[in-house]
Amino acid sequence: MTALRIVDPGTVLGQALSDASPDLMRHLLGTVINSLLSAEADAVCGAQWGQVSPERTNQRNGYRHRDLDTRVGTIDVAIPKLRAGSYFPEWLLERRKRAEAALISVVATCYLLGVSTRRMDKLVESLGITNLSKSQVSRMTADLDEQVAAFRTRSLAEAGPFTFVAADALTMKVREAGRVVNAVVLVTTGVNADGHREVLGVKVATSETHEACNAFFADLVARGLSGVRLVTSDAHRGLVEATAANLPGASRRRCRTHYAANLMSTCPKSSWPAVKAMLHSVYDQPTAKDVHAQFDKLLDAVADKLPAVAEHLDTARADLLAFTAFPKDLWRQIWSNNPNERLNREIRRRTEVVGIFRDRDSVTRLVGAVLAEQHDEWAEGRRYLGRDVLAKSRLNLIPNTEEVDHQPLALTA
Repeated sequence: MTALRIVDPGTVLGQALSDASPDLMRHLLGTVINSLLSAEADAVCGAQWGQVSPERTNQRNGYRHRDLDTRVGTIDVAIPKLRAGSYFPEWLLERRKRAEAALISVVATCYLLGVSTRRMDKLVESLGITNLSKSQVSRMTADLDEQVAAFRTRSLAEAGPFTFVAADALTMKVREAGRVVNAVVLVTTGVNADGHREVLGVKVATSETHEACNAFFADLVARGLSGVRLVTSDAHRGLVEATAANLPGASRRRCRTHYAANLMSTCPKSSWPAVKAMLHSVYDQPTAKDVHAQFDKLLDAVADKLPAVAEHLDTARADLLAFTAFPKDLWRQIWSNNPNERLNREIRRRTEVVGIFRDRDSVTRLVGAVLAEQHDEWAEGRRYLGRDVLAKSRLNLIPNTEEVDHQPLALTA
């Protein structure tokens, strides 16, 4: 039995060359694919299309068209329909539902780098792919989910202890139940035992409530977060209570930049330049003792004329000057949250092109992928803190105690 000729090579090639189309490869690939589908459908029917044969078990009944995205462009695939039963080429459309793996990788990378859907549409259009929708982009980038999940749930025990930890939150717009709501992205970073910074965790929550923050930090502890001596965050009640409950041995530190903005809201505009200058002079002192002494002078200077400012300063004193319990070589790295602010700006740059996220999973996907990328850059870069300075910061400071004259206890019967 001779093999059936699926396509006449001479006719097809002659037609393609005569057309002189710039999409020659796409046309040829489409012709080959449709011819293969037609031949396979004839095999299912038991005879070729239009042929009378006693071996025929089914008949053809038109076509249904599907778009197949390939590296040479979008091809109109004509899938034969049968009068009885169905025929579907799983070998073609199941594995390559929307695009080849290389194209999916390109789109996923562009999405991660913060390229808007409109720009990605122009990019893939130059490759021959037409009408790339937002939903298609989201589905094509779904392969990032597995990588992000592995990153978010990795063990922290081997890299610890994490002496210094910083926590912050960002607000994203998410569509839920037909409404656009604000969701909070909790992000935590830390300095590992080798002196490199790490992204410890990321979680999308409804708001910075005590329950959400507590669950977030409880998960970090369960994954191996330990040895924390200082936590830098804002004064949000949820974060403060969560860190106190899950990291009982750590002191809390308020960012000097954020605190200055909070203090300015309670200070008269005309007095703010003088108060700001005195506050900065506190950080310029050479020793911890001088820092506290200068802070006392600041309180004395504003106590009479600006009682609200004095009360604000006195309440925040312990959190604001927590950095003085550590070696001076570390002060510049730990007395503000500026490193995390730079990380937040990078996240914003990637997420602003999205605008409103489809759901919380899409927020986790994009923000988690950005943080994983930043985590790798930190791991390959230079140390954020030296090992010797980290070792000094982990020494327990034992306060001086008065000597007590212990008298021998009398024996009793």
